[in-house]
Parts: sequence; C-alpha cells; structure tokens
Amino acid sequence: MTSSLKKIYNNLLKFAILCLATVFIYHKLSDNTNLQNFNRLISGLSRTLISITLFSVFVLMLINWLIEAVKWRYLVRRIEQITLWKAVESVFCGLTIAVFTPNRIGEYGGRVFFLSPRKRLHGVVAMGIGSLGQMVLTNVIGAVAIGWFLFSFIPGNTLFFVLIALAVVLFSAFFLVFYFNINWIIGYLLRFKFLKRFSKFFRVFSRYHTTELIKVFGLCLLRFGVFTSQYCLVIKMLIPTLPILSVAMMVFILFFIQSALPSLDLLDVGVRTFTASYFFSYITHQDVAIIAATAFIWLVNLIIPAILGAPFVFKLNFFGTNRN
Repeated sequence: MTSSLKKIYNNLLKFAILCLATVFIYHKLSDNTNLQNFNRLISGLSRTLISITLFSVFVLMLINWLIEAVKWRYLVRRIEQITLWKAVESVFCGLTIAVFTPNRIGEYGGRVFFLSPRKRLHGVVAMGIGSLGQMVLTNVIGAVAIGWFLFSFIPGNTLFFVLIALAVVLFSAFFLVFYFNINWIIGYLLRFKFLKRFSKFFRVFSRYHTTELIKVFGLCLLRFGVFTSQYCLVIKMLIPTLPILSVAMMVFILFFIQSALPSLDLLDVGVRTFTASYFFSYITHQDVAIIAATAFIWLVNLIIPAILGAPFVFKLNFFGTNRN
C-alpha cells in the first residue's frame, strides 16, 4: 500500500470514528428524560450547593482520567516511553472510540494506536493488566457490599449469614490471589498449541512484579474512590437525608453489577439506572432522583470525556509510527 493511499485510509478511519461517536452521543442525549429530570430536581436547590457539587463532580472526572493516564503510562513504560500528556491524549481518544463499541473495546484501540506499530500488541496486554486490576478491585469491594446488603435487608438465620460471609471471603481471596499471581496466566494460556506462537506477547505479563502490581492496584483504588465520591456527592445533593454509608454501599453494588454485564456505552446508562433503581429502593423511594443522578454521572464520566477526546482522534496513525 502506497503512502498516499495509507494517508487516505487513515483519514477515512478518523472521519468514520468521529461520525459514529457523534451519532451515538447525539442519539443518547436528544430528549433524554433522565437528564431532564435531573435539571428539574436541582432547579429548587440552592445555587451555591448546585455550583459546588457540579464543579466538584467535573473536577473529579478530570482527576479520574488523569489517574488512569498515569496508570497507563506506568504500565507501558517497559514497552515504550511516553509522556504524561501523550498518555492523557490516548486515554481521552480511547473514550471517544469506546462510546460506540461493545464493552468499550474501542478504548484499547484508541490507546495502543498512540504507540509505535511493533509495540501495539504488547500495549493491549499491558492495558489488560490495568483493566484486570480495576475489575478485581470492583469485584472484591462489590462482594463485601453484597454481603452487607444481604445482612441488612434479607432475612435469614445464623447459618445463612455465616455462609454468606464465607462466600464473600473466598470470592475476594480468589480474585486477589489471581491478580497478584498474574504470571499463572502465561502457563495456562501456553497450554493451548495455537496460542504458543503468541508467547512473546503473553510474556509481557512476566514483566510486572508484585511491587508493580501493588502500585497499579493502588491507582485503581484511587480511581474507585474518585468515582464513588462523585456518586455520593450527587445523590446527597438530591437526597440529603440518606446515610452516606448506605449510599456508598449501594454504589459499590452498582459498580459490581455493571462490571458483570456486557453492554454498549450507548446502553450503559440503562444498565446503571435499572440497577440503581432496584437496589436503592431498599433505602429510598425517590427512584426518579436516583436514576437522574446515575444518568448525570454517566454524562460527566463518559459522554463529556468522549467529546473532549474527539480532537485527539486526529492524532491517530493506523498504518505507521505515531510521532505526535
């Protein structure tokens, strides 16, 4: 393929990505009842309270994705050295592509195409390690929250609660042991003959020692704390009488259920709102406020970053080394 033809295809792919992202975002935001309900609910609140809360949520969104950029840069440093700003560009670009792809798979492409061509498959594995850390953390904290929910709202005898506690401990221990012994994955995958040809890519796992995995896990924990704070701020603004512990636990369950369900980001708000409405019904009957809050957080954490990432799509280079 000639360089001029590569350039044409490269530009066509960028244009297609921007068009798809625009169509999906427009479709989801046009006549959005949940966001309209959010505007209606905050109209009667103090302007100072609204301004402080919304500003804090927006700043936390930026902090959230900055932490993710730091984590991404840390994960790929053994593969390719990139600047923090380039990591930020790739993270936001990935969010633009993720918004219209199943299970946000496009987020991988948006990031690794900022790496040199020979390092992109290694970058996918590195990003997978970061995603695994976030998933493990979500499952462990979510399991604890599910245990709290069952203890608090589901009647049962002592044996039932002992079994629940044991299940939570075993479930959490399994994920933690698996994550901090990630090299086991290599041996398991290489048992399949058709995968042995990709052994050099799987060996990327072995580059991450326990100390590094702990650091990655710590960054995952920071992100978890940030977007939990966003939910708590918005929900407490709309329903100030709710106990903060109950709100946090329900949010943990929301993350847990959401991470277990495959979905498009286009439909992700539906998954969030349905889950939130069901579980929060145990502590409040103001389901409209809960659904409106989850829709607003979805807007801030996914849709706004996807829009912010649109200019970085122009820096993608699908057929050669990206020197931006």
